[in-house]
Amino acid sequence: MATLTFIGHSTFTLQADDGAKLVIDPFLTDNPVTEVTPEDLEADFILVTHGHHDHVGDLIPLASQTGATIIASYEIASYMEQKHGCTVSPHHIGGGVSYPFGYVKMTSALHGGKLDLPGAEGFTTVPGAFLIDLGEGQRFYYAGDTGLSIEMQLLKGKVDVAALPIGDRFTMGPGDAVTAVEFIEPSVVIPFHYDTWPEIEQDVSAFVDAVGGLADVQVMQPGAVFEF
Repeated sequence: MATLTFIGHSTFTLQADDGAKLVIDPFLTDNPVTEVTPEDLEADFILVTHGHHDHVGDLIPLASQTGATIIASYEIASYMEQKHGCTVSPHHIGGGVSYPFGYVKMTSALHGGKLDLPGAEGFTTVPGAFLIDLGEGQRFYYAGDTGLSIEMQLLKGKVDVAALPIGDRFTMGPGDAVTAVEFIEPSVVIPFHYDTWPEIEQDVSAFVDAVGGLADVQVMQPGAVFEF
C-alpha cells in the first residue's frame, strides 16, 4: 500500500511500497495550517511543481537536511544544483523518468512560473503537475496549482487517485474541479489548496456533494493519512 499524508495547504508526503519517501511541494514554516517543520520530515525525493513560495518555501532547508533528489522542471532543478549543490533529476512538460519507486511524468498546469527563491531571477520556469505511477491501482495525479485544462482529458484511464486544487482565485474553483473529475475519471479525488487563508475559503462539503458518484472524495485534514 502507498501511504499519502496531507501536511497542509498543498504539501503532501507519499511513501511507496519499496519504502521510498517523497515530499511534494514543501511549504511548512510559513504554512498556517501545519506545525510540521522540515526537521520532522524524511525524504528520498522532493517533487516541485512550480516556484511560488507556498510550494517551495522549505525546499532549500529540506533538501539540505535530507540530501534528497529534487524532481522538478529543468529550470528549478538547475537552480537547486547550481546555487545549493543539490542532487537533481530535471523534467519538463510531457516528459517522464523511471525511478526505483515508479514512473514520474510531468504534465501541464495553467498557472504562474516565478521562482520565489534567493537569486533565482534567471531560473523562472513554467508550472507543472505530476503523474506518479507506483503500480497497479497506485497511479497518483498531483495537479499542483492549475486552472481547468482540456488537456486533463488525456489523463482519463491513467489515474487512480487525483489531488485537485479547489480554492478558486489562484487556481480552479470547486465547479471547475468537478469538471476535472469528469475529464480524468479517477476512483478517488482529494481536494487541496483551500481554506488556508480567507481568500481561498471554500465549502468543501458542497464540493463533495457536487462530485457525487463521479468519485470517492477523501477530505483530508492536515496530518490525515490515506492508503491506496
